[in-house]
Amino acid sequence: MSDETPNWKLQFLSDNASPICPEAWEGLEQANSRPNSTYTVAYGDDPITAEATRLIQEIFETDCEVFFVFNGSAANSLALASICQSYHGILCHPLSHAESDEANAPEFFTGGAKLLHVDGANGKMNPQGIPKILRRGHGIHSAKIRGVTITQATEVGTVYTMEEIYQLTAMKHDYAELDFKFHMDGARFANAVVALDHVAPKEITWQAGIDVLTFGGTKNGCPGTEALVFFDKTLARDFAWRRKQAGQLASKMRYLAAPWIGILKNETWLNNARHANDHARLLGNELAAVAGVTLPFDIETNAVFARLPDGLAKALHAHGWHFYHFADADAWRFMCTWNTTKEAIQALIGDVREFLPG
Repeated sequence: MSDETPNWKLQFLSDNASPICPEAWEGLEQANSRPNSTYTVAYGDDPITAEATRLIQEIFETDCEVFFVFNGSAANSLALASICQSYHGILCHPLSHAESDEANAPEFFTGGAKLLHVDGANGKMNPQGIPKILRRGHGIHSAKIRGVTITQATEVGTVYTMEEIYQLTAMKHDYAELDFKFHMDGARFANAVVALDHVAPKEITWQAGIDVLTFGGTKNGCPGTEALVFFDKTLARDFAWRRKQAGQLASKMRYLAAPWIGILKNETWLNNARHANDHARLLGNELAAVAGVTLPFDIETNAVFARLPDGLAKALHAHGWHFYHFADADAWRFMCTWNTTKEAIQALIGDVREFLPG
């Protein structure tokens, strides 16, 4: 790509492709220049990490344990390893990131816990399918199901409502003898909060029965950093050692924590997600108006899935546009981010119409 080529053709590839937002960048700069953090204690015992932790506790309105790690796969896998032993089973949707995009990391870090599918429409687990899977196997000869991982927002851009989360976490009471523990993969948690509107973060996490959350920063304008939030603090008892053993303990932890200070203040994390969601809705409306294009999922967050006429995706790729194919959903995904522009959307739609076959 030459300097003259507009890089907006990369805008729809992934929210991982977006740059660091100004507020997160400012947080990093301040951590590097503030007198109390220019030189400071390593490995997280510093004032920047303490401030970021405090802000996350304020967001969720509870006393919780917070650990910063480098990426979502580590966050999800280490969270599940805190919930499960090697002989346990973990319920997940077949399209979940834990199942399809983490190179068996959950199984590796748990020492062998088995991922078990609970299918459902629109990327969400259907609680009606759970009793059947709990009857599987032959007692001690099969995995002892204990963990549940919920993706919020889902891998197809949809959102679990508060009621849907409660329907799942009701298993804690319905099957109390199994001691279920719930993990939420919130790589795009901010987008889900915005989509639900007027729902507080606490209402769809710890108050709804979620024990540990992967709070996504990378896809919300931060550099490579995620926050693991333990609402059930007993699960975090030895997590500091688990994080260290997994190579996720940053020596200069303040630089993982500082971007969070930037995005959590003044609700930047929500504003970033709102921008992404709004632009996805705009893009989806434009695509739906094109003959031969269908949208298999409602646009609830910042992902637009589209089924395109034969040959169109190839033509767009040849013209420099970047976006992924999701075979499991039989659709192409266009992802909007905190800085997606209307100009890029109009340029994409212009090429879609130009390259329509026939």
